Amino acid sequence: MTSATDLVIAGAGHAGSELALAARQAGWSGPIVLLGDEADLPYQRPPLSKAYLCGKADLEALALRQASAYEAARITWRPGTRLQAIDRERRTAHLYGGEALPYAKLALCTGGRARPWACEGLDPQHPPANLFALRTRADADALRAALRPGSRLAVVGGGYVGLEVAASARDLGAEVCLLEVQPRLLARVAGEAMSDFIAGVHRAAGVDIRTGAAVQRVVVSGGRIERLELADGSALTVDLVVAGVGMLPNTEAALAAGLANEHGVVVDECSVTADPDIVAAGDCTVQHSALYDRAVRLESVPNALEQARAAAAWVCGQRKPNHAVPWFWSDQHGLKLQQAGLSQGHDRCVLRGDPGQRQFCVFYLKADRLIAADTVNRPADFMLVRRALGAGALPRVDPVALADERIPLKATLAAGV
Repeated sequence: MTSATDLVIAGAGHAGSELALAARQAGWSGPIVLLGDEADLPYQRPPLSKAYLCGKADLEALALRQASAYEAARITWRPGTRLQAIDRERRTAHLYGGEALPYAKLALCTGGRARPWACEGLDPQHPPANLFALRTRADADALRAALRPGSRLAVVGGGYVGLEVAASARDLGAEVCLLEVQPRLLARVAGEAMSDFIAGVHRAAGVDIRTGAAVQRVVVSGGRIERLELADGSALTVDLVVAGVGMLPNTEAALAAGLANEHGVVVDECSVTADPDIVAAGDCTVQHSALYDRAVRLESVPNALEQARAAAAWVCGQRKPNHAVPWFWSDQHGLKLQQAGLSQGHDRCVLRGDPGQRQFCVFYLKADRLIAADTVNRPADFMLVRRALGAGALPRVDPVALADERIPLKATLAAGV
């Protein structure tokens, strides 16, 4: 049973777990209930497509915290429970199965789910046994069990998850073909230099990268995908298919309660929704970015943690706005890829370093102001860019100096602040 003194947290991923502990540390004295729709303790998702899929990390290593941490903080963790609806007037959270939980404060950390792949030949009600997505630990387990040395794997989608799966599958000895409908990889989030570099790295590792490749039809036989027919008339015989075509935020309950739009649960700088008794954090949210002056929804662990801490402060009566610079990372074929800022809308790319040496930066500018950077095996440069973007305004930079490695990057960035 819960009472109207409870903090109820719907969702037990990075955001939900962090919010629960942070709220207790910030002074929440009442009960805290953490609802998770999976059976596992809250765990890290980024390794699912990397170390966990490759068998280099087990479930215990994925755990964000041990069960004892939640017990010590007097947090009631309830696995296998999912929010269905919110009654804001009665301050009650309704769960699938019929249970109703009164709350003093409610936190929506519901994350997202893999976007279904829609293609001719697929029946959503009867998905083929060899079609996989990768969002949960169970997804990773199913794919890992199916992968064999020599397996013919098609990865549909050239975003970060698809690329990470391709890299991991090659490590496991699979024959991998990655299909991306756009003219280049990472077209929405990276410049041409980075796209070309990533494609080259994967090709060197034995991945068959095909850009501008649209799957027109899926041929299913005996409940399994047999081949993919492409728009250019070619066909690809497969043993396994991974669809990495994006994520859908889990916003149904929030949308019905008037707290979300088509992009996500709308929150302010303190992670508060239109209802002051309801906060939200993580992949399900959309938030106005003061730095970029637009609403953004970020699929990012660092963002989930920052939003969760701001939300925890709010429910404890404290106002701690979150203005953290968005950042992301990926590990592929031994490379450390890090991105600071958001590159969408850039009008110029500046390359610093030599991609052939596998250590370089791509800076994204808009009207000669730095808006983002991709770095490869250059963590110090990544940190400099994060700090520069975090100063409160987009720094004006000299593109020539930015490209010149004889000029310290720190000095170039400092000159524009």
